Amino acid sequence: MPSQAIPTLITERLTLRAPVAGDFPAYARLLASPRAKGIGGPYAQRAAWGKFCHGVACWDLFGHGALMMDLLATSECVGLVDISHGPLFPEKELGWLVYEEHEGQGYATEAAEALRDWAACELGLFGLVSYVDPENRRSIAVAERLGARLDPGAPKQDPGDLVYRHRAQPKPQ
Repeated sequence: MPSQAIPTLITERLTLRAPVAGDFPAYARLLASPRAKGIGGPYAQRAAWGKFCHGVACWDLFGHGALMMDLLATSECVGLVDISHGPLFPEKELGWLVYEEHEGQGYATEAAEALRDWAACELGLFGLVSYVDPENRRSIAVAERLGARLDPGAPKQDPGDLVYRHRAQPKPQ
């Protein structure tokens, strides 16, 4: 897919915007913490940088990638949402990370729904999956709130993953 501008999406409480280098320190702290276990971590800074850059590079390579989640009211960054792809992903993955102090407020669901629906409308992507560690109850709950259903026959990113399949319908513009 040709390179395209990274969109800015606005939800009820969030601005979803392109990542910038200044977002990396908070992202690296999350990936270095025990909370990153569900995504293969904890990660050293070098590996976290590679994952951060992957989310940016996906925009040029595939026309989708990572967006940072900023609170509309304060512009504080509370996490990220992304659609990942490439040789490490059997299918295009809708993923989310919320910084610990902002968990439990529905930001992941709000952001993931907006990115999923944008991808359906703008890119025709209707079959996204989310790879979830079976111990990550919060991410399982997000996937289910988004209407995703467990797909036990789907190829997995890691052998222990649960795969949740999303079925977005484009909303009228």
